[in-house]
Amino acid sequence: MLAPLAVRAEPVVGQPAPAFTATAAEGGALSLADLRGKTVILEWTNHECPFVQKHYESGNIPKLQKQAASQGIVWLQVISSGTGKQGFVDAATAKKLNQERGATPANTILDANGSIGKLYGATNTPQLFIIDPKGLLLYKGGIDSIASADKDDIAGAENYIDSALKELAAGKPISKTVTKPYGCTVKYAS
Repeated sequence: MLAPLAVRAEPVVGQPAPAFTATAAEGGALSLADLRGKTVILEWTNHECPFVQKHYESGNIPKLQKQAASQGIVWLQVISSGTGKQGFVDAATAKKLNQERGATPANTILDANGSIGKLYGATNTPQLFIIDPKGLLLYKGGIDSIASADKDDIAGAENYIDSALKELAAGKPISKTVTKPYGCTVKYAS
């Protein structure tokens, strides 16, 4: 009799965030364990996705990245697009795109094999996860409450990440810890 295949559970808010070591666009390896003691935001991204473009072209995500950095929070982009898939980039292209878009993540993780994306259960771009200094997952979900690619909808949306950053700055727990992500599907290699 064959044993059932192990099912990888999605990470749970309030539990330890999945550990990883990955290739960073700035060079070398980047490990979540190395960031212990800092709050970390993981942002799944795909520069060709119109939902991601909405939040970069409007300045929404770059503004959030700067806000996070001013609070000592490490913002990491994660690109889980497989080689040859929509959104796949090499390190030089990732850095160039960030410069062109006014983006200021602390670093960009290149996850072409999709292992980190699958570890986190990332399904969409943009999709975000917030991890506390002890390594516990505080938030997982979407960037805001209006699932559209229209920049005009940003002003009327509840911005979950902005709210979370303000709550963290005030020493309060994040009030909405799980929200529904929207956007393009992550373009995994397989």
